[in-house]
Amino acid sequence: MNTRHIKVKEIGGLNIVGFRVLCPGEQYIIEIPKAAAVLKERGDEIQHLINKEVQLGAFVAEDTTGDLDGYWVGMEVEKIEVIPPGMVSFTIPPQTYVSTFYQGTNHGIRDAYRDMHEWAEINGYARRSDLWHVERFYRFDSGEHVEVELLDTVESKIKP
Repeated sequence: MNTRHIKVKEIGGLNIVGFRVLCPGEQYIIEIPKAAAVLKERGDEIQHLINKEVQLGAFVAEDTTGDLDGYWVGMEVEKIEVIPPGMVSFTIPPQTYVSTFYQGTNHGIRDAYRDMHEWAEINGYARRSDLWHVERFYRFDSGEHVEVELLDTVESKIKP
C-alpha cells in the first residue's frame, strides 16, 4: 500500500455552483471533462467565487434514493445567491474526510482511492458511502495529467 501522505481532515460546509453530470457509468470518464471545460469557460458567471482556478467534483457513492445519483462539477462559493442559467447549486455539510493528494493520469485515481480505503480501515475509520465525497482539482486540463486532492468521507469506528 502506498500511504501517499494520507491524513484525516475536518472540513466545514462547502457551497458549490456548477453542473450535474448524469449518464451511464461508462460515460462519466467522457462527460465529466466536458462539463469541467464548460464550467471553466463560464466561471466568470458565478458570483462569490472563492478560487476560479480550483474545480470541485462531488458525488455520493451509494445513493439509495436516486436524487443524488451522478457527479457534480462545480466551483466553491462563499454564499449561494444567483445561479447562472443551466447550473445548479448545493451545499455539502461539515464532514470528516480521509484526504490525499494525487498527481497523474485520470485512470490512476482508482489506486489512490484504494490506498485511502485501506489506510482508513487500518486506522479505525469507516467509509461513509451514503455521504458526499469531494475531489478538489488544481489541474484538470487533460486526463493525462491531473492534480487533485481526494476527500473521502469517513467516521471513526471508535465511539467516544
